[in-house]
Amino acid sequence: MVKNPRKFVKRKQDEQTAEEMIHGILNGNRTILSKVITLIESSASRHQEQAQGILQELLPHSGKSVRIGITGVPGAGKSTFIEAFGRLLCDQGHRVAVMAVDPSSTVNGGSILGDKTRMEQLSRHPNAFIRPSPSGGTLGGVHRKTRESIIACEAAGFDVIIVETVGVGQSETIVRGMVDFFLLLALTGAGDELQGMKKGIMELVDAVVVNKADGDNIKSARKTMREFKQILHFLTPATSGWEPMALTCSAVTGDGIEEIWHMIDEFAKKTKSTNVFDQRRKTQVKEWLLSMIRDRLETSFYQDENIKELQPSIEAEVMNGTVFVQKAVDQLFSVFQSQQKKGQPQSCCPKNI
Repeated sequence: MVKNPRKFVKRKQDEQTAEEMIHGILNGNRTILSKVITLIESSASRHQEQAQGILQELLPHSGKSVRIGITGVPGAGKSTFIEAFGRLLCDQGHRVAVMAVDPSSTVNGGSILGDKTRMEQLSRHPNAFIRPSPSGGTLGGVHRKTRESIIACEAAGFDVIIVETVGVGQSETIVRGMVDFFLLLALTGAGDELQGMKKGIMELVDAVVVNKADGDNIKSARKTMREFKQILHFLTPATSGWEPMALTCSAVTGDGIEEIWHMIDEFAKKTKSTNVFDQRRKTQVKEWLLSMIRDRLETSFYQDENIKELQPSIEAEVMNGTVFVQKAVDQLFSVFQSQQKKGQPQSCCPKNI
């Protein structure tokens, strides 16, 4: 007889093998999916090694979803909109995964992770999976492992992936680089709103949706929508062959929510028929590869013991104005590269080839 069943279950879960976790994800087990995403987001080397092995096996089972990025200014109602949108899709039989990223504190790195609270009804739906993750200070308001998490969710059978970002900024190009359809959620009060809206963001979107179009705000929302249409008309479309659209909706009443899904579904069909959809996915994978190479090089540089020892004195000389910045960089890289050469193995190929 087991005296403490909870302790026994916890120990069994902790001891799950990679094969068991892969099997669980492919069978749509949301608990195991959460655990694998925790492994993916972990910075511990042993967790990373296990996560990468799992992802390699899950990769052939991924890629069959529509990936939607949703951004907007604070107060635009992103979480409320995603809950209404997600519930509609789940009720239609779709399986929806939400990658909801909360901003991390710049002081202690902590975050509230309150998206499950804000999307309480959606989080209880059997066809939904919500994963709040701290941004960890990553530009663009996404966790640095969001791409890997998307692969895991797709392998678990989720056919609509929603990436909710922290907010609007030029670094939202990171989000554009991992989704198929990019949606900007906007508010009424177009005059000041449009003046403050960065052109760079507008050039990234496939649609602008003016939220909170209900009650006395309907007239203003429609006016804002028309102004966005005018702006989008003069910008180069973010997706070849697709004219960016502007719509209104109310996440509270549900008005316009279904039309937004019809628009995204039409987008997917149109871009797939012209091969734009698949080509974007391939380009995004290439950009992901290059991004990871840059990250690996940066980590390797700063973890080098000689760099750690030399960097403080170089920084002091730069701040004191005794060494020019470019020269300081050259000195650091000279040390780093010399150490790399010392550690290089001999070439496996004869020199005369």
